[in-house]
Amino acid sequence: MKLLTASALLLASSAASADVVSSDAHGFEVRESVQVHASPALTWASLTHVGRWWSAAHTYSGKSANLTLSTVAGGCFCERLPAGGSVEHMRVSFVDPGKRLVLTGALGPLLNEAVTGVMDIRIEKNETGTRVSLLQDEWFRSWQCQGNRSRR
Repeated sequence: MKLLTASALLLASSAASADVVSSDAHGFEVRESVQVHASPALTWASLTHVGRWWSAAHTYSGKSANLTLSTVAGGCFCERLPAGGSVEHMRVSFVDPGKRLVLTGALGPLLNEAVTGVMDIRIEKNETGTRVSLLQDEWFRSWQCQGNRSRR
């Protein structure tokens, strides 16, 4: 029940602000943040149950419930597929429970590209609840940026 409450609190949070920090032929960097009216502990618990809040439209299976996130170094942000298949969306690189989660890999259509990506999520207590900040960097290999896609 607490997780449902936390999910509702995340949905009822203030509007997220997102900024494209940089973007060019080599990749992009996006920074987002949202104020959540919940404790850092409740926010962390909701964040780590990714299948409860991730959009089904951004899955391979069409079902958010198929997503899992193992919050240990080397853990997987993965998705179960029909017929027993699976997808590794990102790998957990750093965990400071309740405070910070760093994942590496490439999301969605970038999975099949020569991309290196980092998603850094930080949770910070403040006077009105919790600030959740996300910094995502996705960088392409230089040969791909030059239009040479024949190496596939």
